[in-house]
Amino acid sequence: MSSPRSDFVAVMTERGFLHQCTDLAALDEAARTGRITAYVGYDCTANSLHIGNLVSIMMLRWLQQTGHRPIPLMGGGTTKVGDPSGRDETRRLLSEADIEANMASIKRCFSNFLSFEGANAALMVNNAEWLDELKYIPLLRDIGRHFSVNRMLTMDSVKLRLDREQPLSFLEFNYMVLQAYDFVELARRYDCRLQMGGSDQWGNIVMGVELGRRTNDLSLFGLTTPLIQSSSGAKMGKTAQGAVWLNGDRLAPYDYYQYWRNTADGDVERFLKVFTDLPLDEIARLGKLGGAEINEAKKVLAFHATRLCHGQQAAESAAETARQTFEQGEIGAALPTITTKRELLEQGQPVINYFHQTGLAASLGDARRLVRGGGARINDQAVTDEKRMVTLADLTAEGLIKLSAGRKRHALVRLES
Repeated sequence: MSSPRSDFVAVMTERGFLHQCTDLAALDEAARTGRITAYVGYDCTANSLHIGNLVSIMMLRWLQQTGHRPIPLMGGGTTKVGDPSGRDETRRLLSEADIEANMASIKRCFSNFLSFEGANAALMVNNAEWLDELKYIPLLRDIGRHFSVNRMLTMDSVKLRLDREQPLSFLEFNYMVLQAYDFVELARRYDCRLQMGGSDQWGNIVMGVELGRRTNDLSLFGLTTPLIQSSSGAKMGKTAQGAVWLNGDRLAPYDYYQYWRNTADGDVERFLKVFTDLPLDEIARLGKLGGAEINEAKKVLAFHATRLCHGQQAAESAAETARQTFEQGEIGAALPTITTKRELLEQGQPVINYFHQTGLAASLGDARRLVRGGGARINDQAVTDEKRMVTLADLTAEGLIKLSAGRKRHALVRLES
């Protein structure tokens, strides 16, 4: 295709979101000549999304910024089945109550990325509204007849599991049918013409495009993003401590800031394009910084990524805490903090317990390995004994104990008042 004519497709192309599209020229024309509605589905398998979901959230944000209507689709229905894409084993089935609680928590993370007011207000929709009402025999006759089992077996979500001789339940096998049905139902209810997602969703998205054409003669589109990896080949959103969550009650804004602040030099410009809304000319300027100056670009990335997810105030607080901690040697106010009782410190508590409780170590075993590797510090003093006890003598004048895992991750233990 020649240069995009619509603002939306131009942004997708210039900022590195575009991987595959069912008909890019036709989508570009539809976006140029009118308002399109597009959706991304999010199953409710946890009480927060993580930055593995952030690419698609940013796509919805740019869709709205360029004058179109986004739909974040909550998978209240599909979560009961479980998406096999990218999975080596069957997901744990959740109760209705767990799904509802997760959904309520997930919804909060969209408030800073999308506007739910105005002419192209975002819509929050739950696919349980129609999936829970489906009857089995009519579904098989009206929808199932349009799906070839032979073709379904070639889809990566199915083929990879079978190639590894790992079990795939009949329940999971139905997932792509339900996802395709979601697309048609959203088209019918909200004139939704575009489904977006990661490259692992390509097969399921194409199924929805084809189902719309066969059942209702609909002209639908699918668009996927490339798999976003760090320059080291690591999958985005995974750290030694676990997932990088978007909800502040799962991961403190300061820790979120620090995740982006620690981006590898070679990833900064690419991540600025995808995970912030800074102008491209400013990103190009920051991308040219070299040597120690690249750290300024990393601070910009961390600030703007945190602002989008947690708001201006949280981003400013995280940046100031980082400045105090790393540039002035002070203890920043926004560091992750837990409280402890005086009587516990009078008795003495194993240092590994506090490294685990503050989240600096994922487990007690991880905390022991941190000490053995020389990465653990209390009040900037190295911890050399994994059996070391933390006592009242470790309290600073401010009633704090500063824990550090390496040079870049810190937390506080505060004496309970």
